[in-house]
Amino acid sequence: MNTRVNIAGVELKNPVMTASGTFGSGEEYSEFMDLGCLGAVVTKGVANVPWPGNPVPRIAETYGGMLNAIGLQNPGIDVFVRRDIPFLRQFDTKIIVNVCGRTTEDYVEVVERLADQPADLLEINISCPNVKEGGIAFGQDPKAVEAITREVKRHARQPVIMKLSPNVTDITVMAKAAEAGGADALSLINTLTGMKIDIHRRTFALANKTGGLSGPAIKPVAVRMVYQAAQAVRIPIIGMGGIQNGEDAVEFLLAGATAVSVGTASFHNPMAAAETVRGIEDYMRTYGIEDVNQLIGAVR
Repeated sequence: MNTRVNIAGVELKNPVMTASGTFGSGEEYSEFMDLGCLGAVVTKGVANVPWPGNPVPRIAETYGGMLNAIGLQNPGIDVFVRRDIPFLRQFDTKIIVNVCGRTTEDYVEVVERLADQPADLLEINISCPNVKEGGIAFGQDPKAVEAITREVKRHARQPVIMKLSPNVTDITVMAKAAEAGGADALSLINTLTGMKIDIHRRTFALANKTGGLSGPAIKPVAVRMVYQAAQAVRIPIIGMGGIQNGEDAVEFLLAGATAVSVGTASFHNPMAAAETVRGIEDYMRTYGIEDVNQLIGAVR
C-alpha cells in the first residue's frame, strides 16, 4: 500500500501534515506522538522580527469550532532558525515553514534567511494585512496575490506554497493569480472571519472584536473551495479546514487535495494528526485502494 504523495518535487511519506499556528514547531506534541509518522510538520508563522500578537482575550470557543485572534505572535526568524529548525531535524518528516509579514519586503527577508536552512517547503501566509495598502489582506486582491507570489519566488530557494484566504468572493480567482505568479502549490483554506459577543458582559468575546473561525464548522466550505481550486489550477493543493480524522481527510483528497493539514483538532486531541494517518490507511484497506494517489481528485 503506497501512501506517498509529491508536492512540488518533495516526496511526503503520507499526505498528512499539521496546520500552521496549531502545532507550534511540534515540541509539545512530540511528548504525545512521534512526529516522524507525519508527512510534514508545518510550523507556526515566522516573521522577520518578533511579533507580540494581539491583546487578550484572543481565543473563544464557538459551536463546532473556535475563534482566534492571536495576531501571529512569534519570536522572529533568528530564534526560529536557532531553536525550532534543529528540533524538527531530529524527526523523519518534512519541514514546511510558514512565513508571515506586513509588507512584501518582510516576506522576502524571511525567505532569504531560510535559503540555506534545511526547510523542504515554504508556506506563505497571505492573509496578513498589507500595511502599505491600507490594511487589506494580501490574499484578498488577486493583483496583490500574483505580485507577492512572483516576488517571493524570485528569492526563494525552496518550493513555494501560497496559503489562500477564504474571505473572498471567488477562490478560483485567487488560486489562478497565485499560479500565474509562479506558486508551486496552494494551501487552503485559512480561517473564516467571525465574531462572538458575550451577552452577559455585553462585550466582544475577543479583544480584537473579530477572529478567525476554524474547526469542524468550516469543513463544508473548505471542501467546496478545495474542489473549486483544484478544477481551476494545475498545481498541487493542500486542503485544510475542520479535519478531525481519516474520513475527513479522504473527503479533501477526493475533492482534489494532494495532501491535508490537521489543525484545530489537535487542541482537543493531541494525537489527531497521527490518528488521521492511520485513518487514511484504514480507509485504503477497507476499499482496496493500493495507492493513495488514486483518491486525489477522484470525485468530479
